[in-house]
Amino acid sequence: MKKKIEKIVSQYIHSHNLLEHNKKYLVALSGGADSVALLMMLQQLGYQIEAAHCNFKLREEESDRDEKFCQQLCHELHIPLHLIHFDTTTYAQLHHVSIEMAARDLRYGYFANLCRDLQTDGICVAHHNDDNVETLFINLIRGTGLHGLLGMQPVNGNILRPFLCLSRHDILQYLAARNQTYITDSSNLVNDVTRNKIRLDLIPFLQTINPAVVNNISRTMAHLHEIRKIVDYSMEEHTKNMAENHVIDGRQQLAISKTHLLSTPSPQYSLFQTIIPYGFSSSQVDNILHSIHNTTGKRWHSPTHTLIINREHLLIERTMTENEMQRSMKITETGNYCFSNNQKFVIKRGYIDNQFSISRLPHFIHLDSSKISFPLTIRHIQSGDRFTPLGMTTSKLVSDYLTDKKKSWFDKQHQLVITDDQNRILWLVNERIDNQAKITAQSTDYISIEYIRQP
Repeated sequence: MKKKIEKIVSQYIHSHNLLEHNKKYLVALSGGADSVALLMMLQQLGYQIEAAHCNFKLREEESDRDEKFCQQLCHELHIPLHLIHFDTTTYAQLHHVSIEMAARDLRYGYFANLCRDLQTDGICVAHHNDDNVETLFINLIRGTGLHGLLGMQPVNGNILRPFLCLSRHDILQYLAARNQTYITDSSNLVNDVTRNKIRLDLIPFLQTINPAVVNNISRTMAHLHEIRKIVDYSMEEHTKNMAENHVIDGRQQLAISKTHLLSTPSPQYSLFQTIIPYGFSSSQVDNILHSIHNTTGKRWHSPTHTLIINREHLLIERTMTENEMQRSMKITETGNYCFSNNQKFVIKRGYIDNQFSISRLPHFIHLDSSKISFPLTIRHIQSGDRFTPLGMTTSKLVSDYLTDKKKSWFDKQHQLVITDDQNRILWLVNERIDNQAKITAQSTDYISIEYIRQP
């Protein structure tokens, strides 16, 4: 039985290109049956491994018992072990997350840092087929798309899962064949979290209906995985002209054509697959499609990005932080000023003579220096900002001016102005100067301002 199970895992590793014998890997070791079996089997199969154990300090004596067990096991197997202690409860309180989520964040953050420091090629975790079926039910309960019905994958970034081909029963048989003990986390025996309720209550109930339910669901997931390949290929064909990435004034922007989106066989699924990587939810997808013909400017937010309806497109960009929105810079005299990593302003003084010519370039302007009072300020536009565009005699809201220029909500968010010491706008950067600061026949000297955006 031992050799048979090792062969199954070896073939699974080979078929999915999970591990290589000339590389080094980190094994997440809790001391439970699954991780102990994974550690021993990967060593038996000849892979270079080191182990990592997290003590979350959640179960008092049990947590220390687990740590000592892992130390003893790795000592016996001559496998290097890396240990860390976490104050998980405090972390959960500070970050307003559940204990379960806090432990997950801490664990994977530590593994990622350890992988980098040790220069290992991946983190091996002991998720098995039963875990995968539980994940399917969790996704179903929360609501999911096709990809959520596939459960966990053998490779997810640097997370490697060599045991997805085994059941929990296979793992216990393997340990019994090797006369290897393991420890049991008592918290896994209490149905107090979603996964435990599924494991302890739902799946046993389903097994009373059909004892083969876990294997049958696993086969269905495998069928869905093949179906996904067909769907993804079809999606690529239908959506290759639907969404395009652009760089707008140094910003990354995804533009989704409304026309192309609505002409796909399933606009809902097409939109779902396109915007989910940006953190948007399935309920937002429904709402966006319901509002797609609405007035330009309606927007939705994910934790990291904003999506807006903008004429013929849906636009997605990274959301500016509050600090970015409030950033400003005082200019006390002429010179070079770096407003951000890729935005620079060069300010000079000069005299108007017969050789002088007023700039017509949007990024380089001339102003009458007698009409300018330092210090100047570079900042983003604010609600209620007004200026008198060059050539006009009455003031206009900056937002209205930008709307007339067909600027998107994102353009407005990023729009900079330069004001004088009275907070009067002198220049809507890269757009137009204020009429009252223009050079006239009576002007004798000037201030030049050049806006430089670097790649």
